[in-house]
Amino acid sequence: MTTSTPAPSRRRMAARAQLAGSALCFGLMAILARKLTMPDMGFTAGHLAVLRFVVGALFSLAAFGLIPGLYRPSNHRLLVMRGLSGGAVVVLYFYALARIPAGEAGILYNVYPVVAVAMSLVIFQERPTIHLWLAILAASLGVGMVLSQGHLGLGFGRGQVAALAAAVFAATSANAIRAVRHTDNAATIFFFFCIAGLPVVLPFALTPWPGGAGPWALAVLMSLLAYAGQLLMSEAYGTLSVPEAAIWLQLLPIVQYLLAVPLLGERITFPGLAGVLITVAGVTYGTVLGHRRRA
Repeated sequence: MTTSTPAPSRRRMAARAQLAGSALCFGLMAILARKLTMPDMGFTAGHLAVLRFVVGALFSLAAFGLIPGLYRPSNHRLLVMRGLSGGAVVVLYFYALARIPAGEAGILYNVYPVVAVAMSLVIFQERPTIHLWLAILAASLGVGMVLSQGHLGLGFGRGQVAALAAAVFAATSANAIRAVRHTDNAATIFFFFCIAGLPVVLPFALTPWPGGAGPWALAVLMSLLAYAGQLLMSEAYGTLSVPEAAIWLQLLPIVQYLLAVPLLGERITFPGLAGVLITVAGVTYGTVLGHRRRA
């Protein structure tokens, strides 16, 4: 006797694989962004943010021309809101990557899944559970351990504040994507992300742009990785809830922290590694048990 469960199960497995691929793309993107904002490359956070949106918009337009019916906007208000919050995420995160190590920026930014879950509780009119508060405490402890081995000690500089602010906007974007996926496809969502986000980041790119074929090739590659990561994540949110998706997004800080060692020469310390593990464990615990089930 056949049942209808295998098809939904396959969709969920595909969505989880998409988030794993998204984490890899975003991890490599962050490494390249960190490298491109070093003095010898000459790019600023604003330059990279604008380039990411322009490349994404051009590829989206090409896809719309090749695939009839792919561009199907429906919920314009949510699409624009997702684009504006996404623009803030991009410029703040690139700003953080330009000022602090990629591993440190990644772990601070990765607090956003817990923030996203907390927002989803409010959106669905559910009360926070004790598990969620315990998860936030654990994640905060892990972040503190990572900061304790950084060059700024336990203090907060502009890079750290930018990474945490990016996390808040990313949580807003995650809930917006989840909501708008009921009416719009991933390609349309990404196009509005680029179009609505571009005016947000454009004022930060008014300084002279660098030259050289090598840096520009890396910058375009970074933009393509961001394009792939964003599409995979948006597609996965069509199947998974915000809390379940957040579990798989924990692959991002692990990938980013480990890739920064061979590619950027950053070193892993015991407090930093322990902080990563504690933060990942705390966020995962919160996304698994922190969401109160409906009756």
